[in-house]
Amino acid sequence: MIVGFIDEYRSQHGVEPICRVLSGHGIKIAPSTYYAFKTRPASARARSDAGLVRVIASVHQANYGVYGARRVWHELHRQGHTDVARCTVERLMRANGLRGISKAKTPRTTIPASSPMPTDKVQRQFTAEAPDRLWVADITYIRTFDGCAAFILDMCSRMIVGWQLSTSLHTRLAFDALDMALWRRAREQRDLSALIHHSDKGVQYRAIRYTQRLADAGVVASVGSTGDSYDNAAAEAFNSLFKAELIRNRGPWHGHSDLEFAVTEYIDWYNHRRLHSEIGYQPPAEYEATFYDQPQTSSTEFVTTTGSL
Repeated sequence: MIVGFIDEYRSQHGVEPICRVLSGHGIKIAPSTYYAFKTRPASARARSDAGLVRVIASVHQANYGVYGARRVWHELHRQGHTDVARCTVERLMRANGLRGISKAKTPRTTIPASSPMPTDKVQRQFTAEAPDRLWVADITYIRTFDGCAAFILDMCSRMIVGWQLSTSLHTRLAFDALDMALWRRAREQRDLSALIHHSDKGVQYRAIRYTQRLADAGVVASVGSTGDSYDNAAAEAFNSLFKAELIRNRGPWHGHSDLEFAVTEYIDWYNHRRLHSEIGYQPPAEYEATFYDQPQTSSTEFVTTTGSL
């Protein structure tokens, strides 16, 4: 730190005057000590750290600058740097000002519907033994965009299977996200016969058009209780993550097209490259590919639990 301080101000004041002032304030350092330090070859650890910092910074930048030390460490191991300790990653990220993104609470967007409700078939147990057994859906308001986004998340693989943006809370927003999810899984020839679709009691999800689309696809509807965020906690956790990692991290946004393009890129990264702790620090697409490569009798090994995304 002392050498760094001298390096910063030596061009203005000179090394000897700075050393004199520092020594007068109890920080004993002679000019000869400073020059000896500057000419001394870097230690093996310093050289190793310098190379590792470049790799860490590259991983951090390639992942929206949102990874903390834990996910950076897992990504380094995936890239073959298996000899790097997590504490080393923590130390170097801290020293170089690299940190993860923190989440924050956001306004609610649920307007309760008055129509008859399906029962809550999830009961806060956001687990699934296979993909397309439980989807959770929610809508979130984006203040900087003055609009909303709807997402549908598969609770086994953490895959975002459907999404849509809109400048209003009209039913079409949620319906288009559902349409995308159903189209995507149909294209992949997935079996949806055991699927539960869980949402809050918002009017968008209880609209006749929406519920009929679920029924036509053979999907069972489930809703949580009114005004209870825990009954759709998994979907709301993703909303919070989405806003932290993209909306606040990459804004400001200049119109619908600008944000739509950014969300498309983010969802692609989220599904194909972002490491998720609940599925063994794998991306969702990789996890699903591995799942379907396994014998069906092994499906119970892939059960996921709630937690950080």
